[in-house]
Amino acid sequence: MPNLAATLALAVWPLISLLLFAQRPPRHALIWSLLLGYLFLPERPAGFDFPLMPPLDKHNIPALAAFFLILTRSGLPGPLLPVNPVARALTLVFVFSPLLTAMTNPLPVSYGVVFLPGLGLKNAVALVLGQFLLILPFLLARQFLATGGAQRVLVRALVVAGVLYTIPMLIEIRLSPQLNMWFYGYYQHEFAQTIRFGGFRPMVFLYHGIWVAFFTMIGLICALALWRLRDSSRRKQALLAAAWLAVVLVLAKSLGALIFAAVLVPLVLLLTQRAQIRVALVLALLATAYPVLKNADLVPEDRMLNAAARVDAERAGSLRFRFDNETRLIERAYEKPFFGWGSYGRNQIFDPRSGEIDTVTDGRWIILIGTLGWVGYLAEFGLLLWPLVVLWWLSRGPAAARMAATTGPLCLLLAINIVDLLPNATLTPVTWLITGALLGHAERLTVRGAARSRLGAMRLKWRSVM
Repeated sequence: MPNLAATLALAVWPLISLLLFAQRPPRHALIWSLLLGYLFLPERPAGFDFPLMPPLDKHNIPALAAFFLILTRSGLPGPLLPVNPVARALTLVFVFSPLLTAMTNPLPVSYGVVFLPGLGLKNAVALVLGQFLLILPFLLARQFLATGGAQRVLVRALVVAGVLYTIPMLIEIRLSPQLNMWFYGYYQHEFAQTIRFGGFRPMVFLYHGIWVAFFTMIGLICALALWRLRDSSRRKQALLAAAWLAVVLVLAKSLGALIFAAVLVPLVLLLTQRAQIRVALVLALLATAYPVLKNADLVPEDRMLNAAARVDAERAGSLRFRFDNETRLIERAYEKPFFGWGSYGRNQIFDPRSGEIDTVTDGRWIILIGTLGWVGYLAEFGLLLWPLVVLWWLSRGPAAARMAATTGPLCLLLAINIVDLLPNATLTPVTWLITGALLGHAERLTVRGAARSRLGAMRLKWRSVM
């Protein structure tokens, strides 16, 4: 169980956010408040559970503190909700669809000795608030990280944070994952899953070693994106950072992150920005369509299992376990297809005799469809996907010349994160920061394009009058 230090770290984080906002511009303070909180605060079960509230933990306390400080110090520079009508509709559905989830699950569920209560008004309020807190980094990033300069600040911060995080990573690679135990008094995941290839993969203060390796991969791609910028005065430092992060990524022993890096590195180094956005959109569309493809038996599971077996038999067994669990959980989810089963683990399958959970929900997609149904799934994945759609459309026209130079690499990172939501639940504040920055940039480009079109029409009209 978490110790007193874990509780104190979460309790004092608003004060740390206050210091950041007092000394840095809002966009810098927002980025570092969320990044440092995500990287160094304790994982669940550490947190605060108040009545009528979702659990307050490392994933929402930094965002809530930043939101409050922005409101009280300078106020929001624009509307909180997206200006883009599709993104606004998806945001509203994302936040408020749990109301219908609660309304359609009033009855309890039982599995032999297991009794799961029905949902009521209290659960509806907590679910809606939880959705709002989850998406808050996205809403704030859309406001403050929309410009090209702000995007570059975000990319640099991800590189710096990635390099700094390699220090505790190397400690755990050498000594085994112990930092969370030393500081906060508990292991945040099964220790056995940290043993890989005759050594250890680090967890530091994140949920799992997969999360740590994925963040390292993000830092690597951002460093290469900075190196490719011709107007950058620190290209040499960016290249050195990329090389260092690549070495540590290999030492982190996470096959998925290594595959993602092998895919993204040549894309970032060789493709034009327009091509990067196109590839990102294709990857994200395929990942979003995965549940439909799986239901139609169009996912080549046998081929994937054979390929995994050629790499490592243990990985193939793990992949087969995932596929089997997905099949069982999707059958359970289709009993409540529109709005899902809600909270209390009602989407899970239990052993009626022992009362233990008989399934494992790894992928974010199966968690969403099981708990919030297809409506919740389409709202969340639609929000992640939509900035890529808008930026792809804009890249086909004159707005492409005004896009920030880091837009393409950020689109690729968002797309690969959407892909990783199939086997894992790596939806983090970093995901929402990137998504919000890209949507804000797309909205800004759209508004400028519309303004230029109106100005051109006015000039044409004036010339015709003359």
